[in-house]
Amino acid sequence: MGSSVSTDVTEAGESAIADRGPVFRPRGVVDLRGVEDVPAVLTYPAQALVVVSGLPGSGKSTLLRRLSQAAPVIDPRVVHVACEAVMPDWLPYAVYRPWARWTYFRWLRREVRSGGPLFVHDCGGRPWMRRWLARSAVRQGRELHLVMLDVGVAEALSGQEARGRWAPRRAFARHRRGLDRLLRAMPTPDATPRTAVPPTARLAEQPAPVSEAASVVLLDRRSRERVAGVEFGGVPVVGKVPQ
Repeated sequence: MGSSVSTDVTEAGESAIADRGPVFRPRGVVDLRGVEDVPAVLTYPAQALVVVSGLPGSGKSTLLRRLSQAAPVIDPRVVHVACEAVMPDWLPYAVYRPWARWTYFRWLRREVRSGGPLFVHDCGGRPWMRRWLARSAVRQGRELHLVMLDVGVAEALSGQEARGRWAPRRAFARHRRGLDRLLRAMPTPDATPRTAVPPTARLAEQPAPVSEAASVVLLDRRSRERVAGVEFGGVPVVGKVPQ
């Protein structure tokens, strides 16, 4: 269930690297919702752990597929599918969910301990998970960063419909409550469209309300599609941006 790191760069990726302008290193709260000039590439320290959070259907998996050329992705869906493959069709997932979660956390713990940059697919509603990741990162001399997709409930439900897979109603409501708590803690964005400030400055001067994270990047539907890739430690790897 591990992921290999690819350093292949598509033509679209090369163009994005050439056009990205100055290096953009997120620190504190970086609110890109409603921003017209979104950086094509986000730059993180070489060993950073980057948690991508959002409602089911918000586009986390699509974004992570673009970013996965730069680092392995830890996605609980991978474990879910692997467990389903070895279980009888008549056995409900709720019966073996504890085993699936235990398997997922073992995988996550192993990958975190192995070092190197890492993406973690997360619903955003488990603060204990972020705290554990942050503690693990600090012990290794690394940083935890957070990317949050704020696309709204309607867009998330539409995304679930498009992929043909629906999150259980109770689980979706739980994820929504957790994400709403995080979003309420964020600085309120201006009502007018903004242009991104130079990458050496912050879009929001307030420290990240998620204290365990070195940065929080907030993306809406539009800015989510404009982030072409990431670089860790100065090595740019960019995926293809949907047209």
